[in-house]
Amino acid sequence: MASSFLGFSLLFLSLNAADGFMEYYLWRCEFTSSELKDIKFTLSYYFNKKEYARFSSSVGKHVGFDKHGIYNAERWNNNTAFLAQMRAEKERYCKPNIDIDYSIALTKKVEPSLVTLRSVTPPGGKHTHMLMCSVYDFFPKNISVKWLRDGKVTTSDVTSTEELADGDWYYQIHSHLEFTPRSGEKISCVVEHISLSDALIKDWDPSLPESERNKIAIGASGLILGLILSLAGFIYYKRKMKGRILVPTN
Repeated sequence: MASSFLGFSLLFLSLNAADGFMEYYLWRCEFTSSELKDIKFTLSYYFNKKEYARFSSSVGKHVGFDKHGIYNAERWNNNTAFLAQMRAEKERYCKPNIDIDYSIALTKKVEPSLVTLRSVTPPGGKHTHMLMCSVYDFFPKNISVKWLRDGKVTTSDVTSTEELADGDWYYQIHSHLEFTPRSGEKISCVVEHISLSDALIKDWDPSLPESERNKIAIGASGLILGLILSLAGFIYYKRKMKGRILVPTN
């Protein structure tokens, strides 16, 4: 699951509404796999949004952060039965829930919902053109984005972002190819992901830059609208002429 931690939390609240005091406990399980050695259990104690004490399985005891927290941490650590219970929470509380996460969610695969290939403005380097291949809403995060030039993989002048978390378990990634066009050359973006049975290939159409295509589309729409309005005006004029009675003059 890469080197970054996944995790889940459980929150307990104790509120004194009359005086506006709030005390709460936050249980956290952070993990990189379902192995017990890769799990970290943390219990944090808060009063009015300030953490005053914490138990961490990596430390093995309570630690206080202010006078009140230090006093309670020493008291809890001296209670051998309570300390043993806290040290067992990683196996008792975290391990079963993490196993559920892996069986239900973390083994699932979601193929990209959208792959786009478009021209962007180059940063002013040695090449005149740049393409950006963007892949959205895939899971898990490991993915391969390659560039083909006339069917051959190219790695020069290629830069890519890391897999960016969307905050909803899905990821996105963006890869850039800076190049100088060659006549008749075919450029493609190739996406490989565990959710795809075959590689997804997006070909670049160099016939017209995207900005020019947009300008032509807007111009054509304006022309059609102008013709429709002109025709409507002509029809209205003819109808008005038919309804007019001409009076002869001497």
